[in-house]
Amino acid sequence: MLVSETKIRVRYGETDQMGYAYYGVYAQYYEVGRVEAIRQLGFSYKDVESKGILLPVSDLSINYKRPAYYDDELTIKTIIKEKIHGVRLHFDYEVYNQNNQLLNTGRVTLICVDKQTNKPCKLPIWFEAALASFFE
Repeated sequence: MLVSETKIRVRYGETDQMGYAYYGVYAQYYEVGRVEAIRQLGFSYKDVESKGILLPVSDLSINYKRPAYYDDELTIKTIIKEKIHGVRLHFDYEVYNQNNQLLNTGRVTLICVDKQTNKPCKLPIWFEAALASFFE
């Protein structure tokens, strides 16, 4: 299992009239966590794209438990729970505030797409190999 943790501070412009972090901003927080998790594999998102692979989101779900507020320091925990085979990558998320209170959980599913054909393709062997070390 791969687990990555990223810190993010809620900015004023990300809050709504109630002073809560706007619900839609969590998709962006998840993306920051996902990019850093991929970096933990030894390459960047940019590297993946330069090798002809795109990873569009096919599904996003979030279960909100409590709000985050302006200037809270959040920990975005990004988890890949299972080995990846085929075209789908599942990233699970847990978001905590500075008091270690769970704010929400989520899941994002990406589809591996060949950049030239714009069609789903199997995850490249080099990506699978990088992930394999986290499941031994």
